[in-house]
Amino acid sequence: MTTRLLDLPAGPLEVFVEGVGHPVVLLPSLGRGQEDFDGIAPALIAAGLRLIRPEPRGIGRSAPLREGATLFDMARDVIAAMEDDGVQTALVAGHAAGNWVARITAHLHPGLVQGVAMLAAVTGTTVVPEISAAIAGSFDTSLPDDVRLAHLQRGYFAPGNDASVWLPGWHTEVARAQRRAREATTDTSWLRVADHKPLLYLAAAEDAIAAPPSEVELKAALGPMAQRVVVERAGHALLPEQPDAVAKALIAYARGLWAA
Repeated sequence: MTTRLLDLPAGPLEVFVEGVGHPVVLLPSLGRGQEDFDGIAPALIAAGLRLIRPEPRGIGRSAPLREGATLFDMARDVIAAMEDDGVQTALVAGHAAGNWVARITAHLHPGLVQGVAMLAAVTGTTVVPEISAAIAGSFDTSLPDDVRLAHLQRGYFAPGNDASVWLPGWHTEVARAQRRAREATTDTSWLRVADHKPLLYLAAAEDAIAAPPSEVELKAALGPMAQRVVVERAGHALLPEQPDAVAKALIAYARGLWAA
């Protein structure tokens, strides 16, 4: 793995790059870092893919999001990381809240994006208040572990899966800053990215935050170029629950994109 520190107008951005082949950009969920993809990275690299992994602002050596930042600013960081690596086109994959940044990246710079993958993602930008409270309780590290564990199980993990694996890995202030960035994003022209880009919607069958839409509902919400794959026995966390299934789906989709 190569680590780069990009000098950008919004402050330094840490980027991890590994593998050789067609590039895949990995964008983690709300308030979480690149370590969430460690469980699938070896399989993706073994399949001949190059991974570009920008560390979200406020984590590691990436400077925090600035006041007033939007999801568009977060996407510009992703574009900078891609351009720094000399990407011609890449599959941009966003897990959960990372899907918003993935879609905006394709919207802002379509020439750099071969396709988009949304992993356990809402198709809009809002969730119901009860689930929003479970999300906030999950990333609030000031709460006792047993309280946070109950929130994690409610919001992120399928019944029977071990939610305790996600007690660590949260960055509370990063999550709050990313939520403010989402709230500050008023332009919604990026939502229907599958009107003009191929899109994989990798759904978690037991996702309490983003219940899997039907294929018809998916295309109606995102555009006609969207297709759906459902991962069984997984919730919104998805990556720690079914890493092999996630890796298999991303590899198959990436191969199809560049074979087309």
